[in-house]
Amino acid sequence: MTKLDQIDEHILRELSRDGRMSNLALAEKVGLSPSACLRRVAALEKAGIITGYRAVLDRAALGSGFVAYITVGLSKHTKDAQKAFERAMSHAPEVRECHNITGQKEYLLRVEAADLAAYKSFHTDVLGTVPQVVSITSYVVMGSPKDERA
Repeated sequence: MTKLDQIDEHILRELSRDGRMSNLALAEKVGLSPSACLRRVAALEKAGIITGYRAVLDRAALGSGFVAYITVGLSKHTKDAQKAFERAMSHAPEVRECHNITGQKEYLLRVEAADLAAYKSFHTDVLGTVPQVVSITSYVVMGSPKDERA
């Protein structure tokens, strides 16, 4: 694990807020020269701490503003059952995140759809047809007062 100092942590905070910030602006915010700042960012990338940059999208503006979290229980607790489920979820564009979790259920999904009807279609026609699935519990997102996913 790479040891981070306060400047590295400051760089990471600033880039998490705005990954498109110019190196000059970042250097000013963290109190470094542009060349020193660029070297540090490159080192953080090389160490695998910064793994990429992405745009944060307004899903509602794109027509997929319906969000639900779903817990999924599998009928079998085998590696083959998990791989088959994960493969099925990797092909479902509505599934934005798929996490293997501990507890009474095996998976937690974050699903985005255009509306309730589109979600129902995913629930019935996609998730409901995966043979390994034995239980599905949906939690519909009513609002997101804090969401720091990049």
